[in-house]
Amino acid sequence: MKTVVIGSGSWGTALAQVLADNQQPVQLIGVNQDEVNDINLNHRNSKYFPGVELNKDLHATTDYSVLKDADIVLLAVPTQAIESVATQAASYLEKQVIVINVAKGFNPKTDERMSEVIRRVVPAEKLKSVVSLIGPSHAEEVVVRQLTSIDAVSQSLIDASTVQELFSNHYLRIYTGDDEIGSELGVAIKNVMAIASGIIAGLGYKDNTRAALITRGLQEMIRFGTHFGGRHETFIGLTGVGDLIVTCSSENSRNFQAGKQIGQENDVRHFLETNTKTTEGIRTAKVVHDIALKEHIEMPICEEVYQILFNGKEPKECANDLMLRNLKKEF
Repeated sequence: MKTVVIGSGSWGTALAQVLADNQQPVQLIGVNQDEVNDINLNHRNSKYFPGVELNKDLHATTDYSVLKDADIVLLAVPTQAIESVATQAASYLEKQVIVINVAKGFNPKTDERMSEVIRRVVPAEKLKSVVSLIGPSHAEEVVVRQLTSIDAVSQSLIDASTVQELFSNHYLRIYTGDDEIGSELGVAIKNVMAIASGIIAGLGYKDNTRAALITRGLQEMIRFGTHFGGRHETFIGLTGVGDLIVTCSSENSRNFQAGKQIGQENDVRHFLETNTKTTEGIRTAKVVHDIALKEHIEMPICEEVYQILFNGKEPKECANDLMLRNLKKEF
């Protein structure tokens, strides 16, 4: 089966290399000719992985026509680009394909989950199924073959199993799942929690505070996800607590890094004025705030992150307000 990976950034490159390691036919599409040349000529993607040598069988191109005979298309682009890239890719497809999504978040205009966007824009006659390949993973670790486990989640367990077999090897273990709602909501909301975790680190709080944040943040993820039909057990798996732990605890997380800067400055303004990186948790914080308000879902941590990002509330004040909320039973 031929897989085409669209997106020569860190995650697209790492996952394309997994397939090359597995001796699977794979083609990587990028938009930056310098990155493409670096991969093809130097077997490196120096912009994202300085000093890392890639599998020599990995090849990249800027030509979308390589999609014509694809069996699987993997979209490794930010959430705001999924709709346009999936639409563009669909115009080249000549048969039904499995579309794999790895982005974690919501459509910036419609608030749809990524699988919903893909099913809307890719014609049914060209779309076999959507599989979300998501879970606790940093591309920087996968590309150097650190042991990692993630989920292939789909309404079609047969196609999820196909993706599982395709990507699994001695350093990447794939599990399958069919709770699309719970998994996609889990990996999206944890980005808001990662911003919160970075903020408390920036404020100088340590292990006790992070443990409380992760635990109570998980409860918010469960509360939100099950409200919309996600299953409780999903949130204690890789796309729930697994992704939450890694993103809230790692300096590799862009969302954590963003929160840390905001916390250190006790102010959001400088970060918003200077940030140039995709930070999915910012947009997600607004989506969760708006939906939670409409649906009357209690999301106190997400709400305070929203107040910091969009209303300029001081992080120290937010931490204090969370601690002084009305006392209650844990469950």
